[in-house]
Amino acid sequence: MFEGAAVVRLEDGSGRCAGRVEVKHQGQWGTVCGDSWDMTDAAVVCKQLSCGSALKAPKYGHFGPGSGPIWMDEVGCRGTESALSDCTHNGWGQHDCDHRGDAGVTCSEFTGFRLVNGSTACEGRVEVRVLGTWGSLCASRWDVLDAHVLCRHLDCGFAEPIPRGGPFGRGTGPVWRDSFHCDGTEAHLGQCPVTALGASPCSHENNAAVICSAGSASLWLVGGGSRCDGRVEIFQHGTWGRVLDDQWDMQEASVVCRQLRCGEAETAYNPPKPQRGTGPVGLRGVRCAGHEANLTLCNTSLPESVLAAGIAEDVGVVCWGSRQVRLVNGPGRCAGRVEIYYQGSWGTICDDSWDLPDATVVCHQLGCGGAVKAVGSAQFGEGSGQIWLDAVNCSGAEAALWDCPAGSWGQHDCGHKEDAGVVCSEFMALRLENSDGCSGRLQVFYNGTWGSVCSNSMTLKTVSLACKELGCGDRGILETRLPYGRASGPAWLDRVECGERNSSFWQCPSAPWDPQSTVCDDSWDMQDAEVVCRQLGCGPAVSALDKAAFGEGTGPIWLEQTW
Repeated sequence: MFEGAAVVRLEDGSGRCAGRVEVKHQGQWGTVCGDSWDMTDAAVVCKQLSCGSALKAPKYGHFGPGSGPIWMDEVGCRGTESALSDCTHNGWGQHDCDHRGDAGVTCSEFTGFRLVNGSTACEGRVEVRVLGTWGSLCASRWDVLDAHVLCRHLDCGFAEPIPRGGPFGRGTGPVWRDSFHCDGTEAHLGQCPVTALGASPCSHENNAAVICSAGSASLWLVGGGSRCDGRVEIFQHGTWGRVLDDQWDMQEASVVCRQLRCGEAETAYNPPKPQRGTGPVGLRGVRCAGHEANLTLCNTSLPESVLAAGIAEDVGVVCWGSRQVRLVNGPGRCAGRVEIYYQGSWGTICDDSWDLPDATVVCHQLGCGGAVKAVGSAQFGEGSGQIWLDAVNCSGAEAALWDCPAGSWGQHDCGHKEDAGVVCSEFMALRLENSDGCSGRLQVFYNGTWGSVCSNSMTLKTVSLACKELGCGDRGILETRLPYGRASGPAWLDRVECGERNSSFWQCPSAPWDPQSTVCDDSWDMQDAEVVCRQLGCGPAVSALDKAAFGEGTGPIWLEQTW
């Protein structure tokens, strides 16, 4: 009989990502014996918990003795397993240990999140604990999707519009420059991709802040692809319950979407049988006028004769706020096939008329900088399902792709061999130039260009993570006297200082990306200016000025005689 991966948790440590290892087997939590416990075993636990890489693999009761059964002994992971229960061991409950030998783990990722200086625990300045040190989080890349995940993580509902201007005072201590890239569906911030490489310095004048809905969390949507679509459940008397109705329509759906701050209602529906709930019923029968601020303000005291007249079923909604965009099947977070989530399902975009302004909107919407390339002909592979949009014609200034002029939803004359894609300026990759396999000059791809990485302040940990990213093992040697010829392109990065908390090269702090450089005015004309204006989403070019009309720049001059 097939069994899924056993759930693990870390107890009595400094947070979710450090503590005594406990495994749930046959419905009961138990511990793991420290015999043969090592960093490879710990790495699998950290991976399973989305806690980055393993920093320590303490044993012999470092986090205190547990209780209950000792489920695993002589664990032997290879490091490639996705769950601890996939590793070899003596057999469930077979051991020669006591709880003084319980195994533990300390992982690299963030070990605590909190909101401070607010009037409640559900609002305030965002603080993150890293290896025991609390610090403020820089707001430069913080957005409402990250805030939604943090509010859910803290059991505080969902995020209200993000406040600006430091309403919760200045922090003290470090300011973490890490950028979270959540899609809004994660259970906690530890599941979101994180980058820090090339981030600009940040001060306490620019701390991230959150106001969560707190008490408004008496309603949620489950089973959808976002927090703004799915089957409706209501929290009453200490438990979540299903909402059943026999005449569920757009008036009720409008109230739900409004209460959840999800915009207008697009669809009211009864979920098909496989998506229906099985738990207790929280509300049976509801009639709304459509203007109510809360579902419980609607008429929920219908006469028994009305309830008996129909067949009450689970109810669901799709709100306008459920729309999402993502890039899939690409080499990184900021490059890939464009897909849109609409009406509860993901679909692609036809490449007819697909160009740089369209790609710019996608890149901006995803926090991936500007557009470097707009690609078609399914360059990132063919999608499946719906083709949601065709003949998209963005100016480049729209806030979201669905704000652009286009054909009607689902109306097209394309096949998936014409699926559109993008490469954004924030797409990053590593390579070894003049490489003979796993040695060569380290280069990073950023803003559409390969450039070099300076060796100042580079540690062995930095070298190790670069090798890991390149698929060249987990250790290496730094060569500063290069036999690989003269470097080409910009020097993108310097002072890459990976530390023990970093599990990926992209999470390492560094000096900011090379400052903006200039373009020489030789042969500069209106055609060149037209391209710049289009790329920036600024409409047509009015004039092409030369002779440093806006003042002389600094740093390198990258381009000359453009045409």
